Amino acid sequence: MQKVLEAANIKLGSVASNVLGVWGHDMLEQLIAGQDDPTALAQLARGRLRDTIAQLERVLTGHVCETHRTLLKMHLEHINELNAKIEALSEEIDRLLIPFDGSDALPRLTSIPGVSPRIAEVILAELGVDMSRFPTAAHAASWAGLASTKAQARTVLAKRPKATSA
Repeated sequence: MQKVLEAANIKLGSVASNVLGVWGHDMLEQLIAGQDDPTALAQLARGRLRDTIAQLERVLTGHVCETHRTLLKMHLEHINELNAKIEALSEEIDRLLIPFDGSDALPRLTSIPGVSPRIAEVILAELGVDMSRFPTAAHAASWAGLASTKAQARTVLAKRPKATSA
């Protein structure tokens, strides 16, 4: 998508860090619909981007042709489809986690620095809540594919995550 925008001489990346945020999505929809006025497009900005209206107007001054619009539309549709699939998978994960609602495993895992709710869900999916089947923490880490190994020269090699069966 960025290459298509740059081909149309629209350099959004120099002003907006997330071109696919709410404002970027709205702006792309307007570009696809035929809106070429940089002032009108810049006025769609939200939040802190409103402070950069003049810059936005400059970077939105480009030459968008029908080919660019077609490509942008295809890219945006694909991104929307992927987002819908991600949402569907998130709902399925939430459904599969219902049996663990009575457990305090997720809150305990997310209390670990660097462990996000999604990572906690992955750990729970890999290991379950019953740790008694693992004699040590090292065994659990090895089962999850997180243990490192030592080579003969005593350098630590990162072990590839183990493949899980579907």
